[in-house]
Amino acid sequence: MRVILKECAWEALGDDLIVVHDPREAFTLADPGGRIAALLDELSRGPATAEELSAALTARGFAAMVGDVRDGLDGLDSLGLVENADERWLGEPDADERHFSNLTFFGSFAGLHTSRAEFVRRLRDSHVLVLGAGGGGSSLVQCLAGLGVGALTLVDRDDIAPRNFARQFLYRNVDIGRSKVDRAAEWVREYDPGIEVRAVDRWISGPEDLKDLTEDVHVMAGGLDGAPDANLWVNEAALRAGIPLVAGGMTRTQLIYFSVDPGKSACLRCDESDLPDPDERSSAGAAHRLTRGLQLANGLTGPMAMQVGSLVAYEVMRYLTGIEPPRAAGSRVILDLRNGLIPTWEPFPRDPDCPVCALARR
Repeated sequence: MRVILKECAWEALGDDLIVVHDPREAFTLADPGGRIAALLDELSRGPATAEELSAALTARGFAAMVGDVRDGLDGLDSLGLVENADERWLGEPDADERHFSNLTFFGSFAGLHTSRAEFVRRLRDSHVLVLGAGGGGSSLVQCLAGLGVGALTLVDRDDIAPRNFARQFLYRNVDIGRSKVDRAAEWVREYDPGIEVRAVDRWISGPEDLKDLTEDVHVMAGGLDGAPDANLWVNEAALRAGIPLVAGGMTRTQLIYFSVDPGKSACLRCDESDLPDPDERSSAGAAHRLTRGLQLANGLTGPMAMQVGSLVAYEVMRYLTGIEPPRAAGSRVILDLRNGLIPTWEPFPRDPDCPVCALARR
């Protein structure tokens, strides 16, 4: 393997070496003999194998066996300073151009054992089932297409209307009256013909309506409107299929997203088990009844829709690539406009007797 140094700067300070890769932090490494500085200097000259680095360091007067160099590279890798030089690109000129920004982004997470190209390949080999092509869903489709997710199944049963234009940027005035998923699928094909996209124009009235759509799907994402229990249906379908669920939406001023990792995290049904009994004659029971019956007008604006879609898309990307653990698994993440969109986490209570969690494939 040829190793390359990521963008960084370093300076010797007495017996220490100060190294900066991310402007937010600096590493202080003990380097009394200057061996690490010499290794960084050699790496800065371009890609090299451990054998080549060993020879170069030996020529500079350092006793550097190949095994020692490999240990040093592993140490630099643990700090996120080096990566596999031969896997920085996909090796396909058109794909490298198309995914230039994605490859650059994944460079922050790449190392000697998982490359930036591998992260992009994982996305290209993925299939996401997107529920809803409305406010958050339309921006979610755009984000997933931009990331290069290889296959999308889009589900909705709504037609395009003028009221959609404030927040759903897949659609145009000429599309009024058309099926949203048909136009959304058309947009994806125009945007990137390499993405396989399927449009499903269907009402979802229970978990069984999703059963035939989950085959070969890696993540289910989005959200459904129209029924108080819609998210519970989707939650059950996801756990039955054994695939993660990522969803989001809003209340009056709050943006909310969450995810469920089957067999690992609590699910939405667990969360329901902690709610007051709606028949309970108490203030808590009354509040629950009123909340379930409250009909909120859709006040999702363009910036809020884009925010929801991007938050859901980023969580989907965590599941598909493994760059970091899912941040919203078994939790509701809430961002409120009234406090500057500072996120807060509300974990779902885990119910050991949850009948839906028991359905998850293990």
